[in-house]
Amino acid sequence: MAAPDWTRLTAPPGTRVVVAGGAGDIGRAVVGACRANGHEVAVLDLARSLAKHPAPPGTRAIALDATDPAAVDAAFREIEAAWGAADALVFLVGFTIAPPARIDALSPRQWDEVIAGNLGSAYLVARAALPLLRKGRDPAIVAVSSGLGFNVLPGFGPYAAAKAGLVGLTKALAIENAPLIRANAVAPSAIETAFMKGGTGRGPDDPAAAAWFRGADYARLFPLGRLAEVDDVVGPILFLLGPAARFMTGQTLHVNGGRLTP
Repeated sequence: MAAPDWTRLTAPPGTRVVVAGGAGDIGRAVVGACRANGHEVAVLDLARSLAKHPAPPGTRAIALDATDPAAVDAAFREIEAAWGAADALVFLVGFTIAPPARIDALSPRQWDEVIAGNLGSAYLVARAALPLLRKGRDPAIVAVSSGLGFNVLPGFGPYAAAKAGLVGLTKALAIENAPLIRANAVAPSAIETAFMKGGTGRGPDDPAAAAWFRGADYARLFPLGRLAEVDDVVGPILFLLGPAARFMTGQTLHVNGGRLTP
């Protein structure tokens, strides 16, 4: 195998990237970085999220509920009609209960909603994306999990279970699709985004949730002395999509300021 071009550590221009959850804070930063690198980008997200944060010019925006199998399949048929194949998938769909609630205070409906929104949606998106990725160039998947899937805090039970499950799903995708498709995960810590109030597209900001997160004083938990910023996560995602990570699959990169050192 030829040596990588070390002057370009990200995927080359023209790479076709699908960003599921691309209208959220991290998603928009990933989309912007991909566009800056000359990638073609398709943004998938809820209609109300895309209305609030329209995809930038030059990208393909598709509104869908990622928990709806028919909508997910239709979105990837549209991508296939436009591109013929895909080279990369970034999965960023997710939300939690706001404010956090312990397991015995959750209704079955709340539990099922969080599991479906974070883990079931990942299965549906990956299932629909795989046929396109198999036709792509050096295809790669990056799923964004969470440090809470490894180091659980009270009140985040269903979210932690779903994000731990997402890591397991990513490992399965890596093993089942090797050597053609690489699949890795990124597990960020708490980030200063709309997610801290429940998740982009979930409705109006919840003052009680915002107050809870402020009161938690998360910054004191991190050896690097601050919460993560959106751009702290973009670099690891681009790295895993690109040739510098060509011998990595089934792995999880922890981006948490030293909060967890597995």
